[in-house]
Amino acid sequence: MFPTKTDKARDELQGGQRTLSQRERALLLMADGRRSLTDFSPLFTNRGEAEQAIHTLVQRGYLEDPQAAAAVAAAQATAQAAAAAQPAPLAAAEPIRIATSTDTFDGKRSLATTRMFLFDICERMFVRRDPKFALQMRDALREARDREAMLTIAALMLSEIEKTAGPERAESLRERIDRLLPPAEVVH
Repeated sequence: MFPTKTDKARDELQGGQRTLSQRERALLLMADGRRSLTDFSPLFTNRGEAEQAIHTLVQRGYLEDPQAAAAVAAAQATAQAAAAAQPAPLAAAEPIRIATSTDTFDGKRSLATTRMFLFDICERMFVRRDPKFALQMRDALREARDREAMLTIAALMLSEIEKTAGPERAESLRERIDRLLPPAEVVH
């Protein structure tokens, strides 16, 4: 889910109104339709708390999922078309279920995108905790020129993340990296 701000959220972020907590306001500021739950998680103590905050802000009308809105609109259009084609009453449709914890990536897969994501992880996860390791990873990323080099650096970073933030956080980042890297070339 890549939430976006609603008009209600934009009103909240204008000067003078303060009905949300500082973290919720920070989440609203970051919600641009390009960031996902993984990007919001560092604002909270754990991923579940971030997911709950997003869900609450969606329910309260501050955030919306553009993909979910498009799916609902498409379902409504399909239902209207079916109703127009058939005069008989339609049976109740199953509700649309949208997974809020999945992190889809529809962008271009490339080494450059992967490198930038790894730089971002390095800044967020290591600069304060282990500046020496962060410097080593940044230098290694600058020198990385192929898929294998990126995978090696990612593995080192994920190993450290697993030690400090836990296996769930490391696995979510591993999945994101897999979606960013270009597919491995097949040699015939």
